[in-house]
Amino acid sequence: MIKNINLKFYFLIFLAFSIWRFFLFLTAYLSPFIIPNFGNKFPYADQHLMNSGLPHFIWSFANFDGVHYLIIAKDGYSNQFTQVFFPFFPLIINFVGKIFSINFISAALIVSNASFLLGLIIFFELVTKFFNQKIAFWSILLLLTFPTSFFFGSTYTESLFFLLTVSSFYLLSEKRVILASFLGLLASATRLMGIFLAPSFYLTDIKRKYIPLIIIPLGLLSYMVFLKIRFNNPLYFLTAQEIFGQERSTNSVVLFPQVVFRYIKILLTTKGLVFNIALLELSATFFALVTIFIFRRKIPREWFAFSLFAILIPTLTGTFASMPRYILVVFPLFIALGTIKSDFQKIVLASAFSILLFVLTCLFTQGYWVA
Repeated sequence: MIKNINLKFYFLIFLAFSIWRFFLFLTAYLSPFIIPNFGNKFPYADQHLMNSGLPHFIWSFANFDGVHYLIIAKDGYSNQFTQVFFPFFPLIINFVGKIFSINFISAALIVSNASFLLGLIIFFELVTKFFNQKIAFWSILLLLTFPTSFFFGSTYTESLFFLLTVSSFYLLSEKRVILASFLGLLASATRLMGIFLAPSFYLTDIKRKYIPLIIIPLGLLSYMVFLKIRFNNPLYFLTAQEIFGQERSTNSVVLFPQVVFRYIKILLTTKGLVFNIALLELSATFFALVTIFIFRRKIPREWFAFSLFAILIPTLTGTFASMPRYILVVFPLFIALGTIKSDFQKIVLASAFSILLFVLTCLFTQGYWVA
């Protein structure tokens, strides 16, 4: 798929990835000394994580939603309301776990980290096609240091979805529409946001642009058919959202200004961790949105469209919850940061990101919700 192989940069990408992974494990190892009390604000931690036989600095990367993916990989959708989690990621976890005869936590971490490393390589090639290798490498460094990048190394869908997304856009740039659409299909079976690759691809100048509109939604539609047959509710992945808190609205659309107003009230009436997380969610959303708008004339319109979908669609549920995590897959955001002309400014930004990454990884691995 990749025509020009640059071994020097591939080695640098692997080295940067390895340092990032070591940094996260080290942070998780130190986190109990920094935050002694384990938050444990999510179900099944004792059953599926603490009793796994793995050390804390490994199993803690399966906290919160990660547990649900492990349960689905093991038992399918036997637990009520787990239908909010799409099937492709747990299917791969199950496959890897059984093929290599390893526990599902280890399998999930292998899938996530391998997907992310491969995604970084393809991301590098994609950026190089439109900019240059220096910008591509800086884009990777700023992605690795981003404050919530630890989700790429956790039992979450971010890494797999990132791989499928950047690969599909790369193939689209090579005019390989059917294969790009097939990867889009897998993306829409991984996360709901994958469905928005279809209208994004339609904005290109390629021939047969109707193909993505037909193929990509099949991932989501297949899951909906399964939910209809099994639970008699094809929209179960939406209707079950409210059970998981975060005050998401699934019955009505909440406009962006309304969500901003709600967050202003939260910031004026709360303190402590609640205040800090709300500030993080609000800041991350505006940071991504403003950056993408400033950068919009320098990128293909299909990238810009996908970025807007990825940032704005989740806010229609009435909250910015999880936005610091959701924007990880907005790959043009990191290209925009990589185009900053001053290396000094990029070093300062990466350093600030790294400090926040350390703090948020400590919180997450000690059982406190951050995104």
